[in-house]
Amino acid sequence: MLIGYVSDERYAALPGALVEFVNARGDSWEARSRASGSVHADLPPGEYTAVVQHPGHGAKFGRVRVPADPPHQFRLLSDGLLGYAWPKWVRGGGASEFRVHSVEPYKLELWRYGWDPEFVRGLGWHDEHAPQAVRQVTPDGDYTRTGVGWNTVGYANSVHSQHVAAPERSGLYYFRASTATGRRFAFPWVVAPAEPSAKIAVLASCLTWNAYNNFGGRSNYVHADGLPPTPTVHARAELKRYSDAGFFTWAAGDYPPLSFDRPEPFNHIDFGERITDPIEGRQVCHLAPAEWRLLGWLERHGFAHDLYAEPQLDDGTLPLDRYRVLVLAVHPEYWTRRMYDRVKRWVFEEGGRLAYLGGNGLNCEVELPGDGTMVCHNGAIAGLTTAGMGGFESRLAIRHESEANLLGVVFTPAGAMTGAPYRVVDGGHWAFAGTGLKTGDVFGARCLHMRCPGGASGHETDKLSPSSPSQVWVIAKGLNPDGGGAEMVVFGTPSGGLVFSAGSINYVASLPVDEGVSRVTANVLRRMLESP
Repeated sequence: MLIGYVSDERYAALPGALVEFVNARGDSWEARSRASGSVHADLPPGEYTAVVQHPGHGAKFGRVRVPADPPHQFRLLSDGLLGYAWPKWVRGGGASEFRVHSVEPYKLELWRYGWDPEFVRGLGWHDEHAPQAVRQVTPDGDYTRTGVGWNTVGYANSVHSQHVAAPERSGLYYFRASTATGRRFAFPWVVAPAEPSAKIAVLASCLTWNAYNNFGGRSNYVHADGLPPTPTVHARAELKRYSDAGFFTWAAGDYPPLSFDRPEPFNHIDFGERITDPIEGRQVCHLAPAEWRLLGWLERHGFAHDLYAEPQLDDGTLPLDRYRVLVLAVHPEYWTRRMYDRVKRWVFEEGGRLAYLGGNGLNCEVELPGDGTMVCHNGAIAGLTTAGMGGFESRLAIRHESEANLLGVVFTPAGAMTGAPYRVVDGGHWAFAGTGLKTGDVFGARCLHMRCPGGASGHETDKLSPSSPSQVWVIAKGLNPDGGGAEMVVFGTPSGGLVFSAGSINYVASLPVDEGVSRVTANVLRRMLESP
């Protein structure tokens, strides 16, 4: 009979796993997983302890009831080095636990990421004496919904306490883990100030980081509507994302939660990487490694700022009324309605200044249930065109309103996955003062974004829409093909508020290396910091 399936942390089938079933009397049965990862055994009905082993993966114990309906999902964790901080964001003076998976002793250090990565302090070597005792295990089943819960198995006493007090200085910090054999892994930690210390608040796009995190086999882009009943043997042949020409990622009515309690491999930054190095890789170019480029640029150009995680805006930890400027960067695609409404009120009624230095932002509403997860409200749509969304401009518009009401622009697929410079539309605008740029000039040709190289307008781009405020003014436009260039816009509000939107994911990747982009951004921030 079918008992279950064996898969790894990507929900890929593991053939040849050895499984031993032991009942309460100590009777034992042995089985091996087949090519599909399936495990078949003739077992009497009852409860069993299952011992699972597979080369290159950590062995584990589990509990199985037979008959298993649905089939049990045995999940193993590959050998390697991974980690994450829990919680992933804190205030200065607070504490988080580092949760590291390693198959050998590892050294840990804490670094702060400004223009140059800055060593903060060493956190020692970690080796628990027994064979591979710093190896973690993952739960069976779909732990993308519930989290991996590392440090909950075998960390029952204070000897194993791995909590670190957050520095008082706000910023993007990274834990760097390394082993004697050369394994390396770095994972981020957002430290907000205990009290505001600057006039600029920057939001780290932690909701987007989680939406793209496929650790466990599911993200908001792979199996968004839930893990299928069998693990993947060959992705191109099985996943509708690849095999069905008419398939779109979001075609379901509801979507299970995605837990933050998971490592984020896409946010790794190589230890030797410098802020002016190209951003290589398909995902890192729009996640934390790209956002680092903004934080380092702000530091180098003397713009004092505090960093917050997006959930800290949602829960009120970020006191928006004590800041003059709020900066969003790179790809803040997923927001809660509470975040959106609070920022809109701040801009339109309280004189807040919003610098949106990203693309395809605020496009989808998420909820934060308070249990360490988030729920994406993608809806059942046929594409990200207006037609594919039933006449709406975005997924946020389906449930609330178009983000163009706040940002002045909204994402459209035209120009997606291309890169190009901007062309100045209004050279007399104050944003170009002192830059030497005139109407018709091109800027933003230099860019570190290697997924969609070519310039500061790219990857995904935003444009004006019928929902844009009437006072919005286009000052530059990207030269991407098919009219898909980002429309750089500025507009004011009756309360003295001000919005600047770059409308491009690529934009921040140009900040450290393109003089035109750098000077325009500096002009925008200086204007926003001025008194009304």
